[in-house]
Amino acid sequence: QGQLVESGGGLVQAGGSLRLSCAASQITFRFNNIGWYRQAPGKQRELVATISGSGSTNYVDSVKGRFTISRDNAKNLVNLQMNSLKPEDTAVYYCNTIPPLRINSKNYWGQGTQVTVSS
Repeated sequence: QGQLVESGGGLVQAGGSLRLSCAASQITFRFNNIGWYRQAPGKQRELVATISGSGSTNYVDSVKGRFTISRDNAKNLVNLQMNSLKPEDTAVYYCNTIPPLRINSKNYWGQGTQVTVSS
């Protein structure tokens, strides 16, 4: 089982909503700074939303007002509510610690979850 498992992606029309979830097998989210990252085809991975151990949140300008990151301490989940989706939000979305987990001297990434927004 992977350290991080993302779910909730799918195909949605522009203006629609999706809710992504991230589960961890060996990480307690409330003790870490966690981010949702995304990588679109041909582009570098970017950090779009963060939540600190204390619960403070930050967003990249392109998603401010549309995305909301949250944490469920009882279930050890980090969620990303995405509203008013745009075609440019199409990407594979990953959750990870900040900075990303290191396993065997390499950054570890889960399988991610694909989000596709049609126009």
